[in-house]
Amino acid sequence: MRLRRTLGTAVSALALVLALPASANASAGTFTYLYSNVEIGPVNMGTLVDPPSGECITLPEVADESVPPAHTPTNSTDAYATVYTDPMCEGDSFTLRPLGGHASERLKVRSVMFSDPIPTEGAS
Repeated sequence: MRLRRTLGTAVSALALVLALPASANASAGTFTYLYSNVEIGPVNMGTLVDPPSGECITLPEVADESVPPAHTPTNSTDAYATVYTDPMCEGDSFTLRPLGGHASERLKVRSVMFSDPIPTEGAS
């Protein structure tokens, strides 16, 4: 009888966990950067909208190391953004704060990774 009750409780708990919505695991907001492309123009803006958290994103316009890296990143997401000098989140890194963190054109970047979003007031 005790085993049956324990098993029933465990199955009920598992069903409850599976019924709860999963967290979005995405950063809300935009991340922008500037890059050069002789075909389009000398200065262009790249944008990532609501980027995923915890995944390395190599900036597509500057993935090829034969082109100049991007620069002047601005983090308007709700998560910390760590930018890297090389593709695949390798090389030197610098972290931009959420909601307005930015750097000058001296910071050269080719990839970025976002942390989990910062909690907002009233969120549980």
